[in-house]
Amino acid sequence: MAYQYEAGFIGAGNMGGALARAAVKTVGGAAVAVACSTAEHSAKAAASIGCTAETAEAILRESRFVFWGVKPQMFAGVAAKLAEDIAASDAVFVSMLAGVSLDRLAEMLGGEKKIIRIMPNTPSAVGQGLMLVSANDRVTAEELAAFKALMAESGLLDDLPEHLIDAASAVSGCGPAYAYMFVEALADGAVKCGVPRAKAMRYAAQMLLGSASLLLETGEHPGALKDAVCSPGGSTIAGVAALEDRGFRGAAIAAVEAAYRRTKELG
Repeated sequence: MAYQYEAGFIGAGNMGGALARAAVKTVGGAAVAVACSTAEHSAKAAASIGCTAETAEAILRESRFVFWGVKPQMFAGVAAKLAEDIAASDAVFVSMLAGVSLDRLAEMLGGEKKIIRIMPNTPSAVGQGLMLVSANDRVTAEELAAFKALMAESGLLDDLPEHLIDAASAVSGCGPAYAYMFVEALADGAVKCGVPRAKAMRYAAQMLLGSASLLLETGEHPGALKDAVCSPGGSTIAGVAALEDRGFRGAAIAAVEAAYRRTKELG
């Protein structure tokens, strides 16, 4: 079947908009459509992303991949309102709803539907994201490959058994917020020591980017890379000790656990 749109987004907020931009880079704006809560919001989102504003009904009818970008607590109501159009659609449905399992999605969308569950993160907006991917058994290998090609500009896509997605997304999906807090805190420390705010923020962000790249490219254990920076009796080990005194690692572990528990509650 020939589709008017390769990708249609029902809901184009921060995350949906980021993935729509990635799709536009791959297939062009004419092959991507968005539908938001009102026609005005749809037009504004489409203009920002560089794609087409549509209705949700048209997206369900004319899209190969339909992305659900609504909030988990709103999804049941939206799906009920669009029930006839969902039933008639032969699209591959792509859900980014936190905590909502493939089985639960099938209950709301129809047990015969092809569904891909994803958990992306906001760095997808600049092509440096991480997307966790799990599909039900109705999605063919060809369709899954086409989906991954469509989303290639968002960053890294990684297949993961569905039972691990909620735990992993507590790091990959929620983690950017923790990283931004860390950058802001480091910059605050530098400002306290006399560095201008703009430079302090840039230095902290670039340090985090470079450190992550070194870790990924070398494959070294993060503890070994940390040790390589810590000279005996030096300034870095003094800073590490200060972090440990204030429960840095325990706080990070607790943040992931808290996010995981909340994700399970949303489902």
